[in-house]
Amino acid sequence: MKDMDKNQKHHERMAKLTFASVYPHYIAKVEKKGRTKEELHQVIKWLTGYNNQSIQKLIKDKVTFKTFFQNADLHPNVHLITGVICGYRVEEIDNPLTQKVRYLDKLVDELAKGKKMEKILRTE
Repeated sequence: MKDMDKNQKHHERMAKLTFASVYPHYIAKVEKKGRTKEELHQVIKWLTGYNNQSIQKLIKDKVTFKTFFQNADLHPNVHLITGVICGYRVEEIDNPLTQKVRYLDKLVDELAKGKKMEKILRTE
């Protein structure tokens, strides 16, 4: 399979993935490292504008990441999220939706690794 085909299939899979299916993994990852659900929600809110109530509704409604990010109000500093996640540099991902999902993955990863919240939320 050519890289283009493989990438396209990957992007399609990301679009169809539900936030509800990934959310428990985010919780487990951060809690295993001593962080809290509240901190996770703070990170999600910073990236997307969603509050606790809207996060719960998105989970209940089993929205896809496509819908999740279509309705999100992305933070103006998302361009400051850089680095490698899942083997890809987030700033070089050419598919906008996949990039947004990886932004979220990167922030969750930073939270789990114990980074200070100010650094995760790009306020410094």
